[in-house]
Amino acid sequence: MTASFDTVNHEWLIRFVEHRIGDRRIIRLIQKWLKVGVLEDGIVSSSEQGTGQGAVISPLLANIYLYYVLDLWAERWRRREATGDMIIVRYADDFIVGFQHEGDARRFLDEMRERLGKFALTLHPGKTRLIEFGRYAASNRKARGLGKPETFNFLGFTFICGKSRRGGFLIKRKTRRDRMRAKLKMITAELHRRMHWPTHELGKWLGRVIQGYFNYHAVPTNYRALVTFRDEITRRWRRALSRRSQKGRVTWNEVVKLADVWLPQPRIRHPWPNQRFAVRYPR
Repeated sequence: MTASFDTVNHEWLIRFVEHRIGDRRIIRLIQKWLKVGVLEDGIVSSSEQGTGQGAVISPLLANIYLYYVLDLWAERWRRREATGDMIIVRYADDFIVGFQHEGDARRFLDEMRERLGKFALTLHPGKTRLIEFGRYAASNRKARGLGKPETFNFLGFTFICGKSRRGGFLIKRKTRRDRMRAKLKMITAELHRRMHWPTHELGKWLGRVIQGYFNYHAVPTNYRALVTFRDEITRRWRRALSRRSQKGRVTWNEVVKLADVWLPQPRIRHPWPNQRFAVRYPR
């Protein structure tokens, strides 16, 4: 959605909060928080709408707003209007909706625009797309003389219609290239700033950076991207070490040995989606 944090209607938000909170002191505190304003370039500006990006409470209030505006409405639409299967996944103001039938998708999109408009929200024109995706997308598009199914981005990953080793349908997730480039650019700048740190300190820091990256991106089907990320970090570390060296360039073999000591190896850390909820409780 387009700048949903900036367009939240205060009156509607308070009405939604009052559904769960009866303490008027808490309601007044939230109202004050909404009107406190934002400090930019030494100037405080306040608005009659929006939750103010950067405020601690903003994500919570925005989620409350979208729960009543979108989540509950979408669930009701699924039960009453959908003629086939439907699924919605939302994280903050980013969400995807899947449908079994194209007709449902087109009706939902039209009605959702109208629904959001009533609460001062709009869909982002550059991110909102209606695509054919899923188990039969490739065969259906091939029968119509079209190319491969389109992909879509969500939460830092590109989702692709693929095949398993046995030839069955498989949704593949790969790290978005632009996000990886942006992360590498940030690390390169930080490496330059820390270039004269002791080698072991630099290795510890890079190890933590890569570990944090793997903790999120190490999902099934994304192994190659993990290898690429670690290799690129190793190359940048080599350049940083070479620039500060009085003996000339550091060889690739030398930096590989350092990487083997300090940098974690790429491996898949998250389970497959069909295994994620296979949890057994002691009782």
